[in-house]
Amino acid sequence: MLRRHASLLALLLLAVCGAAQAAIPVYGFKVVHSYPHDSHAYTEGLFYKDGYLYEATGQVGDSSVRKVQLETGKVLQQHTVPPPYFGEGIVDWKGRLIQLTWQSQLGFVYDLDNFRLQHTFAYPGEGWALTRDQHHLYMSDGSAVLRVLDPDSLKTVGSILVTADGAPVTNLNELEWVKGQIYANIWLTNRIARIDPASGHVVGWIDLRGLLDTRTLPDPGNDVLNGIAYDATHDRLFVTGKCWPKVFQITLVKRVSR
Repeated sequence: MLRRHASLLALLLLAVCGAAQAAIPVYGFKVVHSYPHDSHAYTEGLFYKDGYLYEATGQVGDSSVRKVQLETGKVLQQHTVPPPYFGEGIVDWKGRLIQLTWQSQLGFVYDLDNFRLQHTFAYPGEGWALTRDQHHLYMSDGSAVLRVLDPDSLKTVGSILVTADGAPVTNLNELEWVKGQIYANIWLTNRIARIDPASGHVVGWIDLRGLLDTRTLPDPGNDVLNGIAYDATHDRLFVTGKCWPKVFQITLVKRVSR
């Protein structure tokens, strides 16, 4: 009987240890630097390239694509997206800038240098955000599924179901490719998911509570965290939010497993 109890106890300990090992790590942050950001910019897309931030803003009648000087927040170049379109995420690919719209099922392809419209493309459902690796684009639509796009044809060639602890993670919003992972803002939260693109599993959470007191913003219910950019050359991670007055350069600090 003692041997049986010992075996059961050993199995229980193994199960507990396995659960602890499987817990998703949570990261806090340290602010390295902050930069000015247009507090009227309803940020929907963000990426860093060659020393500049490229930003897409939303809202019908106020949507735009911008090239922004990081250090000053000055808008150096801008293209206005006309009504009835609600501008969403952006990404660059081979000298082009590709932009989604929210519910119009239409995307725009611009010349990256001058923001002149080259052509449009269609897709089903909503468009939220875009990022890329060296071979594909990745698109969010507010669901738990990321679409994988061919970057030349812009057709869907695959999908990734994003899960945490076996459950789908919805409201995937702004995206960024960082060191082989996809970082995704979770809309209406202060969290960023770190996603393994091969499995779709969330392998880490970034908790940005306390980064900015959104209660001081004009519309705190909507002016939420949204916008991730990564400078791969200098290993710099930037985050901001809709109508936030700052872009923050942060480093991650491992905290606890939840």
